[in-house]
Amino acid sequence: MKKRHEKILAICAHNDDQILGAGGTLAKYVKAGASFKTIIFSFGELSHPHLKRDVIVRRRVKESIDSDKILGGSGVAYFGLKEQKFEEEFKAKRIREKVLLLIRKECPTKIFTHSVDDPHPDHQAVYKLMMSLLHELPRKTELYSFDVWTVLNVRKRNVPKLVVDITQTYPVKWKAFAEHRSQTNLPGLIVLDWKIHLLARLNGFNYGMKYAEVFNRLN
Repeated sequence: MKKRHEKILAICAHNDDQILGAGGTLAKYVKAGASFKTIIFSFGELSHPHLKRDVIVRRRVKESIDSDKILGGSGVAYFGLKEQKFEEEFKAKRIREKVLLLIRKECPTKIFTHSVDDPHPDHQAVYKLMMSLLHELPRKTELYSFDVWTVLNVRKRNVPKLVVDITQTYPVKWKAFAEHRSQTNLPGLIVLDWKIHLLARLNGFNYGMKYAEVFNRLN
């Protein structure tokens, strides 16, 4: 990992995506002297449809702030979009312009966001939005994608990759994820836990490490 100061943005659909996809890497960059902020598009309230919206929103915001502190982040910002309605909300709330303004204000060296292979519709919407901004990013900004729900990568196999050894920060990643107590007992998340664990081990095996996160370079 380079010794120069890194300024990083994690841009994702829901408030645990950046942890699952890049948590070990974000924690490692912080240990190396970097700073990072997170932009989250939705509060993720549909995960608990039986609760009042303001109740689950407060809970999820607190969880994301607590987990951000564990990773060493510098703050979390929400757009509060409706889940599964992202593309409609992008237009109505001028989200593209707001994201670009935030990026230009922060002028990050790296951005981590969702993958083209991720089947979740909200993740796909964020990926497409970020790709629409590709040629308007600051010149020094590198854009990388991570996987969350991807089962098999079928595209973008020949693009440049960033491989990060997260062996030392893997426990930090899972401590941060554990703060999302409203999510950790959901059946889908339990399956995802194992998928992310196995992927980290497989990536590590492929690159001679115990645990690794691998990202595709998009620009």
